[in-house]
Amino acid sequence: MLKVSHIVKEYAKHRALDDVSLEVQKGTIFGLLGPNGAGKTSLIRIINQITGPDEGEIFFNGEKLNQTHINKIGYLPEERGLYKKMEIGEQMLYLAQLKGLSRAEAAKRIKFWFEKMEMQSWWKKKVEDLSKGMQQKVQFVATVLHEPELIILDEPFSGFDPVNAEVIKNEILELNQKGSTIIFSTHRMESVEELCEHIALINKSHKILDGSVKSIKNAYRNSTFRIGIDQKIPLNGFKTFDLTQQKTMDEGEQLTIKLKASFSTNDVLQELIPQTGITYLEEVIPTINEIFIEKVKQLN
Repeated sequence: MLKVSHIVKEYAKHRALDDVSLEVQKGTIFGLLGPNGAGKTSLIRIINQITGPDEGEIFFNGEKLNQTHINKIGYLPEERGLYKKMEIGEQMLYLAQLKGLSRAEAAKRIKFWFEKMEMQSWWKKKVEDLSKGMQQKVQFVATVLHEPELIILDEPFSGFDPVNAEVIKNEILELNQKGSTIIFSTHRMESVEELCEHIALINKSHKILDGSVKSIKNAYRNSTFRIGIDQKIPLNGFKTFDLTQQKTMDEGEQLTIKLKASFSTNDVLQELIPQTGITYLEEVIPTINEIFIEKVKQLN
């Protein structure tokens, strides 16, 4: 759906994006990750045509990005932009009409979303009278009201308590299941693990990682395993593994080990079983958060 090709963006003497390319497949949830100041928001603003690139091109459904695509995109910015003294119902009508809906169709969709999000009594309220979390709900509805093909969410869970964060997460999944493509920018790595199929990591204006969550996690596997044993045993001198951690758990001992070169988990079990009972063995695959930290540290 979206192809970003060799984008460069500079502000004064600062290069915010340096030859960034990526592709977002139709119908996926794509995670755009990076520390503060990495260039994520600069890229999002270019996709939304708030600013333009200095070099490079963006294609939307095979066409060079242009103003006709604006109504096909929904954008939830990190810095929210609601009119604080305007009644919420009228504000929703106004924003929906800016995206091409008739007043009647906008009113119909607003009623649907207000009921869905338990906001029925908010029509006459002003934004300044709402809590931050309630304002976030209003902004989220404004983002998806016109049923965009591409939804860009920049830190969508900011300001939400755990219950409402779960509500928004479920709405994101439902929108995706109905066909919306979603670009999801966040610092909450547990949300990336739950929601995203593909990710790109930007750091210091460069894309440094790109691919499916599964393939990236597999690429960072490092032969580390956790093993449950039912009693303490001497753990020196094993030829198949190095012990990196030992913990006493309620159900017994837990070992974290790293395989030595040329050995398998079967070799480990053969070495341990004569001395203790094995209750479980599981591979420790790095989380996206751990990979994120490692990649950023390598480049700092």
